[in-house]
Amino acid sequence: MEVTEGGLARFFEVVLPHVNEVQRRVVAGATSQMLGRGGKTAVATASGMSRNTVIKAEGEVVAGIEPSTRLRAAGGGDKPATDKQPGLLEALDELVHPETRGNPMSLLRWTSKSSTHLAAELVRQGYDVSSRTVLRLLHVLGYSLQANAKVTEGRQHPDRDAQFRYLNDIAQGFIDDGQPAISVDTKKKELIGDYANGGAEWGPAGAPERVQVHDFADRALGEFAKAIPYGIYDVANNEGWVNVGDVADTAEFAVNSIRSWWNGKGRARFPDADRLLITADAGGSNGYRLRAWKVELARLAAETGLRITVCHYPPGTSKWNRIEHRMFSFITTNWRGRPLTTLRTIIELISATTTDTGLSIQAAYDPNWYPTGVKITDAQLAAVPLQPHDFHGEWNYTIAQSVPA
Repeated sequence: MEVTEGGLARFFEVVLPHVNEVQRRVVAGATSQMLGRGGKTAVATASGMSRNTVIKAEGEVVAGIEPSTRLRAAGGGDKPATDKQPGLLEALDELVHPETRGNPMSLLRWTSKSSTHLAAELVRQGYDVSSRTVLRLLHVLGYSLQANAKVTEGRQHPDRDAQFRYLNDIAQGFIDDGQPAISVDTKKKELIGDYANGGAEWGPAGAPERVQVHDFADRALGEFAKAIPYGIYDVANNEGWVNVGDVADTAEFAVNSIRSWWNGKGRARFPDADRLLITADAGGSNGYRLRAWKVELARLAAETGLRITVCHYPPGTSKWNRIEHRMFSFITTNWRGRPLTTLRTIIELISATTTDTGLSIQAAYDPNWYPTGVKITDAQLAAVPLQPHDFHGEWNYTIAQSVPA
């Protein structure tokens, strides 16, 4: 069968895009050998390869080329930058190594250690490198991009783990008995207005929502420029309730949020309940040292007829609060990239939060006024029917139903 110039060109047009460098040479060399006299020129013309490459390829085929994963012969290609520039690797390591931070001789000790910055500093030192070369060398040195890891909790109480076990046992007992067990906390205060909100959402290309450059509270709104979401998470039923205020995060506000949940959701969910368990952080508006928290809980117990048990997470462990992972994180995800322009917007976005595991949340606006700086006297505190538990009574206590003085 005669091989035409057009047919040969078509052959290489179809085959060459699908093969690597070694395979190109094998195909070209074998074809040239097959064609015989004039084959090298014909293959070079049809394939677009240089005649010298085809000559070399045929020589490799004739000599008997062995299958290999290498594309070039050993020693082929450009030499590594570290071979051409002795000391480059050590200079880069000196810039990145943690021990160099704060070194007065390092110009980068307080600047971003991006590959561009590192490359610029190495060029200043006389090396010829690009940011991409720096990235490759960083991997060679065993470095990777690192973010801060929140693992250091500071000084830990010796009974930290024991308190977690105690709290979990109490909660499981309430749930087993069909009694309500809730996790409570105040979510981060949010600015109300056309301010940037972290994250992004899908929308028409080139049409981002316009927001203000600076996150300065609107003076026209005064103290109402921030929303204060206080959350209640029903552990057993995977349900949430968020009371959104705009005055102050006080103990009175916190307890009224629990009251709102009980009246709007809890009473119907637990019609036979005579007890309520609240798990809360050690500080904030529901802190174990806050007198007003206990006085307001006593009022709630008197109103509802519930014996209220409170178990606080140990100091410094607020990130372990169940509500953070089971509810607040999903609210933040749901409104990412959305300016929280009004209280109505905030409430609607919270209420629209759901998860694949069945989380549902209701949210409501709290119009009440909550004064700050309210002093609780010794007599008021003494009137609270407080029953400290045997184990860390400051963290674990029960409040009966009698009305405080």
